[in-house]
Amino acid sequence: MLTSLKEIVSKLNRAIQTSQPQDSVYDAVHKMHVYNIGALLVVEDNKLVGIFTERDVLYRVVHAGLNPKTTKVSEVMTPEPMSVTPATTVGQAMQLVTQKRIRHLPLVEDGRLVGLVSSGDLTRAISSNREYQIDSLIGSVKVMAFR
Repeated sequence: MLTSLKEIVSKLNRAIQTSQPQDSVYDAVHKMHVYNIGALLVVEDNKLVGIFTERDVLYRVVHAGLNPKTTKVSEVMTPEPMSVTPATTVGQAMQLVTQKRIRHLPLVEDGRLVGLVSSGDLTRAISSNREYQIDSLIGSVKVMAFR
């Protein structure tokens, strides 16, 4: 039963994909395509400075008519994204992504980027926890029925 984001990140076993502020949007989108991901964390001097998402591409680049080869990620990223610590619970994280209408939550500990969870990761963790609880309850009922 997963309760903290640290547990989720340890089970995901995936590398954090990042971009530099000076990277072109074209290169960032190419990286997102290669890794089949919806967001890149923007890091400068090992510090999280922004997040670049599919929505940023759609609204801030394509809709604005910008050239992805000459536009820098820093010009269209979401600066200073909301982040949480690895100790944050799944419930707390789900509440944040729901209230703030965001899909990605960076995990930062002691100023250092340590992970990223998506709303899909949180949904899977909650679903898995519910299945575990249901299985436990069914097992208890079966034991009581045989007494």
